[in-house]
Amino acid sequence: MELELSTSREGEVCVVRVAGEVDVYTSPSLKVALADALGDGCRIVIADLGGVPFIDSSGLGVLVGALRRVREAGGEMRLVSGHDAVVKILRITGLDRVFPLYATLDEARIA
Repeated sequence: MELELSTSREGEVCVVRVAGEVDVYTSPSLKVALADALGDGCRIVIADLGGVPFIDSSGLGVLVGALRRVREAGGEMRLVSGHDAVVKILRITGLDRVFPLYATLDEARIA
């Protein structure tokens, strides 16, 4: 399955919208999109995973790497997901305690 990515910017906030499965084949594209958002000077990066029904360990690794880079730059990263499978894997791995996780993009924006 192909991954669809789009990025929008509102001031210091960049939203990277992701649709499709994030796996070993598609996670490099997500890595580039998140790095580009940070490189564009965004202080807050929101990864909107609302269109992601599945994420594997390589996708989780991309998110953790992006979080590290965002924090090193003095920013913050937030995740959005309403898919039970994605939220479950974040809970199982303990990443729900590392990333601020929101059910909707609006909640993530105003946090």
